[in-house]
Amino acid sequence: MEYELWRNMALSQPGAFEDFPFGPESAVFKVAGRERARAKMFGLLMHRGGIVSLNLKCDPALAEQLRVANAQITPGYHMNKKHWNTITPGLDPETMRDLIEDSYDLVVASLPRTEREALGWQGIVQRE
Repeated sequence: MEYELWRNMALSQPGAFEDFPFGPESAVFKVAGRERARAKMFGLLMHRGGIVSLNLKCDPALAEQLRVANAQITPGYHMNKKHWNTITPGLDPETMRDLIEDSYDLVVASLPRTEREALGWQGIVQRE
């Protein structure tokens, strides 16, 4: 259930698409403005030990806070542990949408201006 929900949330982001560079069992979500060749990853959806998990980029200070507050959030599996989290099932859909959108925003913010403009991106949204 989470796999399809999280997949749909990731693919709903402007310019997002799915790639399978590690094989059919791991969906990589990337974003690109005008040039797909310059796409950057903002999510990795996979099954590990029979459990679905999603790696998402996160601001380092927030990543630490989220890990302390939620047992479902751990340092990124096979990723830079400072900048990536791994999420397993158990968080509410609204929180998951926020985490996916935050990962997307962090990645899009690093794209060249012309790519951001092609996506119609307005900047990182501050949530309360």
